[in-house]
Amino acid sequence: MISTSLLDGIVNHWHIWFVSAVLVVAAVIDGWKLKVPNWLTFPMIMSGWVYSFASGGWPGLGWSLLATCFGLALLYGIYMVGGMGAGDVKLLAGIGAWVHAEHTWNIFATTAIVGGVMAVAMIAYSGRWKKHFQQFNMLIGEFVEVRDPEALFQRAAERKPRMYLLPYGVPMTIAALGYFAFQGMYL
Repeated sequence: MISTSLLDGIVNHWHIWFVSAVLVVAAVIDGWKLKVPNWLTFPMIMSGWVYSFASGGWPGLGWSLLATCFGLALLYGIYMVGGMGAGDVKLLAGIGAWVHAEHTWNIFATTAIVGGVMAVAMIAYSGRWKKHFQQFNMLIGEFVEVRDPEALFQRAAERKPRMYLLPYGVPMTIAALGYFAFQGMYL
């Protein structure tokens, strides 16, 4: 039996529960296919705009649009140099559409921490510290040396099939759900 306070939390904060459910679906797909599909991210973004307009009128829509762009901007540079997929960028934009800029920033920062911990754990599990350290140095060297986002993106695309990839939707989901819980946004 669901407690009354949980039921009230779900009803009163349904939008946070909805975003959380979408994120869990995204994490499962990203973990399985290393891709967050457009059929999930685009409706998430657009429904966030509709929700923001319905709950806050034109100002609410304006803040939602701003946070969507903010979410895109936070990860777009990393995407442009091949550091992540476009679906991950759109997923953060979708979070922004629903919860606006302050929460998007905090989820972005928390995701960086969770993603870093997961990356270190993946490297530790593989036991290939030296190889990953050399790859990291190579990537930093390319970034400093090349300075052309299109050339960096092309190099990353060529290298991608040989890389051990972190499905970034997974740490983003863990970070967002933890952030929502810590902030008391579920109840």
